[in-house]
Amino acid sequence: MLDLKFIRENVDLVKKGVSVKNFDASIVDILLKLDEDKRKLQAEIENLRAERNVAAKSKDIEKGKKIKEELQKKEPELDKLEKELLSNLNQIPNVPSDKAPIGKNEKDNIEVRKWSPSQNASEDQSGEPRKFDFEPKDHLELGTSLGILDFETGAKVAGSQFYFLYRDGALLELALVQYAFEILSKEGFIPVITPDLAKSRFYLGTGYMPKGNEAQTYAIEDEDLGLIATAEVTLAGKHADEVISEKDLPLKYIGYSHCFRKEAGAYGKYSKGMYRVHQFTKAEMFIYCTPEESDKYHQHILEMEEKIYQGLGLPYRVLEMCTGDLGAMAARKYDIEAWMPGRGEYGEVTSTSNCTDYQARNLNIKFKKKDGKSEFVHMLNGTAIATSRTPLAIVYRI
Repeated sequence: MLDLKFIRENVDLVKKGVSVKNFDASIVDILLKLDEDKRKLQAEIENLRAERNVAAKSKDIEKGKKIKEELQKKEPELDKLEKELLSNLNQIPNVPSDKAPIGKNEKDNIEVRKWSPSQNASEDQSGEPRKFDFEPKDHLELGTSLGILDFETGAKVAGSQFYFLYRDGALLELALVQYAFEILSKEGFIPVITPDLAKSRFYLGTGYMPKGNEAQTYAIEDEDLGLIATAEVTLAGKHADEVISEKDLPLKYIGYSHCFRKEAGAYGKYSKGMYRVHQFTKAEMFIYCTPEESDKYHQHILEMEEKIYQGLGLPYRVLEMCTGDLGAMAARKYDIEAWMPGRGEYGEVTSTSNCTDYQARNLNIKFKKKDGKSEFVHMLNGTAIATSRTPLAIVYRI
């Protein structure tokens, strides 16, 4: 969430940020009115409590009784206002970085660069991927014919958009995770295997909603638990309610988990097969750092993503997300899209976001500066390998 004091002092900036992210800016006015009402009611309650203390000292029982009755009416009203205020505060997205390009949707994202292996004579230095002189099979047909991918059994056992991997398909998934972990552990990332479940505070605090149009989370009935959509959730929750010493920053993690996503309505031409599934395995980078260094570490995560995909020899392009495609949490975001011959176009394989202190406020994660003062950390995340999508590019190179 944003700092309420920051919103009060930067109303126009916040409204602009909300608008360019395609959110309704009127939520800011609603929030400020609730804040004004809450502070006014809070002052009235504090005055009544002071009067009650005076009445108690003077043993004015009748006055004390009247004040008690007024407090019994006003205190629940304050509690209701505080909850409503918090609910509205959580609906205001992070302010985009002034470096993020302004735009309405994915069509306005900016292509930063392309990369393609130069050692292949059919691929040039411009970053253009190899073109086939025939129409390649899609990955679903290819994986089935190779006996490594089975959606039919997945549907029988678990429902649509679940799958089985066999033989080299199963070995490829394990190899990809090991490959990413080896690269990143050498770069100072701490390897972590996280739970596949998290309490609602953590999946809500990192922006994964169980209800509404953007719902991704499978919530567990009668439990305060949900299946995580990414290890970002558990790695963010790891340091909740902690104050980290500045000398221990940055904290760099590479987390392994299974990921579960509803992907409701994802039935487009290119959504079939492994591109959008309900369960997959992912290696996720996560960094805690000081505000002054978050831009640097955002570029570091992107650099690691490119290193991983260059090592795999997969043609890709880097896109910077425009403001309208950032989502609520991110202030700035990059995607890597690998060339997928079966689709005849690029497809997203990684994403890295700088969420600044937005998630840290939700989860109460601070760091203690050298002068003894505490401040919210900045939190960044980025995909190392998503084993559902990367094979869509690899399978055409073996």
